[in-house]
Amino acid sequence: MDWQTAQQRHAQLCAEIRRHDYLYYVVGRPEISDFEYDRLYRELVELEQQFPALITPDSPTQRVGGQPVDSFPPYRHAAPMLSLDNTYSQGEVREFVQRVQRLLPGEALAWVVEPKVDGLAVSLRYEQGVLAVGATRGDGTTGDNITSNLKTIRSVPLRLQTPPAPPAPPQGDLFAPPPASPLPAVLEVRGEVFMPRAGFEQLNAERRAAGEEEFANPRNAAAGSLKQLDPRIVARRPLEMVFYGVGQVEGVPVPPTHDALLHWLQRLGFKTPERIWLCHSTEELLAALDELDRFRKTLPYDTDGAVIKLNSLAQRERCGATAKAPRWAIAYKYAPEQAETRLKAITIQVGRTGALTPVAELEPVFLSGSTISRATLHNEEEIRRKDIRVGDWVVIEKAGEVIPAVVRAVAEKRTGAEQVFVFPKNCPECGTPVTRGAEAGVDYVVWRCPNPDCPAQIRGRIEHWCSRGAMDIEGGGEVLVAQLVKTGLVQDVADLYRLTVDELCQLERMGEKSARNFLEGIEASKQRDLWRVLFGLGILHVGASVAKSLSRTFPTLDDILNASMEQLQKAEDVGETIAQSILQWAGDPRNRRLVERLRAAGVNFQSSLYQAGPAGGRLAGKTLVLTGTLPHLTREQATAKIEAAGGRVASSVSKKTDYVVAGAEAGSKLEKARQLGVPVIDEAELLRLCGETSP
Repeated sequence: MDWQTAQQRHAQLCAEIRRHDYLYYVVGRPEISDFEYDRLYRELVELEQQFPALITPDSPTQRVGGQPVDSFPPYRHAAPMLSLDNTYSQGEVREFVQRVQRLLPGEALAWVVEPKVDGLAVSLRYEQGVLAVGATRGDGTTGDNITSNLKTIRSVPLRLQTPPAPPAPPQGDLFAPPPASPLPAVLEVRGEVFMPRAGFEQLNAERRAAGEEEFANPRNAAAGSLKQLDPRIVARRPLEMVFYGVGQVEGVPVPPTHDALLHWLQRLGFKTPERIWLCHSTEELLAALDELDRFRKTLPYDTDGAVIKLNSLAQRERCGATAKAPRWAIAYKYAPEQAETRLKAITIQVGRTGALTPVAELEPVFLSGSTISRATLHNEEEIRRKDIRVGDWVVIEKAGEVIPAVVRAVAEKRTGAEQVFVFPKNCPECGTPVTRGAEAGVDYVVWRCPNPDCPAQIRGRIEHWCSRGAMDIEGGGEVLVAQLVKTGLVQDVADLYRLTVDELCQLERMGEKSARNFLEGIEASKQRDLWRVLFGLGILHVGASVAKSLSRTFPTLDDILNASMEQLQKAEDVGETIAQSILQWAGDPRNRRLVERLRAAGVNFQSSLYQAGPAGGRLAGKTLVLTGTLPHLTREQATAKIEAAGGRVASSVSKKTDYVVAGAEAGSKLEKARQLGVPVIDEAELLRLCGETSP
């Protein structure tokens, strides 16, 4: 293919892919299959590989092409991004309308109501139709330049569409159709980055399986994603964006009303709110708020209220703003949706550590888009504090509109037949007397079953061992583990390593192929690193991060289990409580026998994270913290180089930290380093300190 033909085909492919992106991510009406889309995209990638000069900043291939950055540079908005005053009261909404009317005496007012998306506000700047900068709100005047991250979001156009002109009146063939409307020379468009609930649940499932901390809610997940220093990580997060306003606009007239503005933005290629309400009176406004409250439950993402705005942009200008918020807009926050239902019973769940958790068994009730029949009651103290009784009518809500929670009992509906719940003194699974507090070796209000042979604990320990974040044995889920324990084939994790195909094939719905796949997963788990083994053993308080820290400090499992209290506390993040828990676990003869059986089965007890450094070296006496993914080195490789140079790697930043090595996913560690004045270096500087050259 010659250069001219390549240029033409490149332009065609870019235009076609942009069009299909718009139809899929903005309009929601795809015209081709995923297979056909992938074929077009692959052709574009191959064409740009053959002719690299064709690559432009707005090419569809550049959404995921950015390199990690050391930090986000500041960006000053051309027009301030103000926050909104808010209210929870319809009475205050009336007062707000009256206040605006006093600012605009005698003028007819029209209002727009739209969903308030629970996400992160950002501003995009387009110059000559091409995305130039994307930034967070920050303090309203200056935010962080996160352009590379925002480019990865498919509902963010890299190039504006040319809005079609209104159709010309029919005048015969002698008159040419009117030209398309021009693009603005400069356009700042504002919107909200959010994560749909389905994507949030999938992301948390992946983090849970990997032993990573889960995000508390979709908003935190969206905000945490945009803070990543590596846009390739952001590209894997299910982020979307909705647009609802503009800042600076040059080169074209701005539509005179908000509803017309949203229509204009949509024609430029932006995703706008699914629905808005245009209101001409206070009563219409309040009715719209009630209707939106019902409508928002059908949306696939979280909303925490409504935004009320004057429709006329000219009237907004005359109203003005305070130092932090416009006088012409307000956010109306809905109270969390609640429902009443009857508490039929309180049951007890026993976890792998023996913890007894009370669960409210409810008459099913529909709440915030799903049917709720169970809700956690946390512990005995929580039940007592809220005076919740079996048979009560209770008020429930979704905490953060996600997790079902019992808010209170409806005492005025009691008939006298309700029963005070008596927390069991024996484990409901095995009948062993339960303990708590000092008796259980921990200062918690949680009751625990001390019997290590409790069937619930056995199931929990085996499921945990097989989980993706621990030994990553595919197929070792709840159903199979329950069968293995019930039939007596497995009573602890070491028993997994002596299972046979014939034994597994005797289980319900277990064919030979599935049995062999499960055994292959068990065999592969023998080579997992020490930190996974340590985490998989389920020692109280030893999560994945603590297990990694211990594996950096000690070369083998034996070294950890034979260490003293003082030696254990030399590991980063290990304090007295965690050290005591390890000592208690290691002092149990049953656990020691389990370790020996795992050793005999061939499970690896060596740490690849540990490498003793020499007494001297370029980094002797220095403490470094690694945060994120470096361009060429894995974290383990970087740790090995630091320790080989005599340095020490810690997992948290403190005043004692000498350097923070920042790559992708720096997050809070990078921020803390800046606060404490700790020097921040990149991979190249790290290699220089170690006496090496960059790759």
